Amino acid sequence: MRNSDLIKEIPLTEMERLRIGNAQDEEAKTGVTVLLFDGGATVGVDISGGGPASRETPLTSPVTADNPIDAIVFSGGSAYGLAAADGVMYYLEERGIGYDTGFAKVPLVCQSCIYDLGIGSATVRPDAKMGYAACVDAECRRPDDEAGQNAALLGLCGSLGAGTGATVGKLCGMERATKTGLGICAFALGELKIAAVVVLNALGDIFDPESGQKIAGLRAADGEGFADTCEELYRLARRTDLFTGNTTIGAIVTNGKFSKAELTKIASMTRNAYARCIRPVGTLADGDTIYAASVGDIPADINVTGTLAAEVMAEAILRAVPAGFCAPDVPAAR
Repeated sequence: MRNSDLIKEIPLTEMERLRIGNAQDEEAKTGVTVLLFDGGATVGVDISGGGPASRETPLTSPVTADNPIDAIVFSGGSAYGLAAADGVMYYLEERGIGYDTGFAKVPLVCQSCIYDLGIGSATVRPDAKMGYAACVDAECRRPDDEAGQNAALLGLCGSLGAGTGATVGKLCGMERATKTGLGICAFALGELKIAAVVVLNALGDIFDPESGQKIAGLRAADGEGFADTCEELYRLARRTDLFTGNTTIGAIVTNGKFSKAELTKIASMTRNAYARCIRPVGTLADGDTIYAASVGDIPADINVTGTLAAEVMAEAILRAVPAGFCAPDVPAAR
């Protein structure tokens, strides 16, 4: 985040009506991250990648019914991982949360997944049980639980939740990729608050937009430093199947009051963070998705919010990279 006297970092617990929980299988290298919205959220989405794995994203469209979204789920497991939302729905149903149809309350849950089947175990994927466990983990962010709030502020970034199997720089195979993970941060501009959550799992290399320094990505063939994914891509110079399992998925959560159409625009503006930090990005080998959710009533300008959202998301991307670069030190997929 660039230096500014107007913007300050805030604890995630200062984001009212937002709770975040994680569950993961360390051995299988996959997991779930859930964003629970107390009282529901208005949500828009921007999908720029060529192969998204998603569930119920049409609920975010400005032309669908304007019903509040109860949760957003991120998971590994590719399209198999969409089963995690079932567990989130069970959790919410038990607590009487959801759209009242007259016969049952149906929780409204959106989900996006990354492809992480190339490391750990390709046969173990997030399921309803893991989705439910992530919701239980989010309970420690109850406003009345000071100890839980403090615990929730620790260890929120890195190789956990949906980021457990995340990697970047995979053009030349997993043996030259870099391990990444989950990144989370929150900032405030006066009364306006914005939190960003991202699961960094890109085809391309990762750069610090302020310094221009490459901090993760395709590693050199000899293991010493980095190679350049764009240069390798140009070297191919032919039609080829770039599918190596990539999707960077994220969410912006703000207390600014916006409609679904406005949030869709904010989500698209947030995509600038991907362009600043990831190269190449938005290829057909990426399934990039960004949600934007409103959980408050603070009057806010859409241009200010979208501009700041991109800066906060860029910071979250940087925090999804462990200190120093490393190979995905995990068994081959099985």
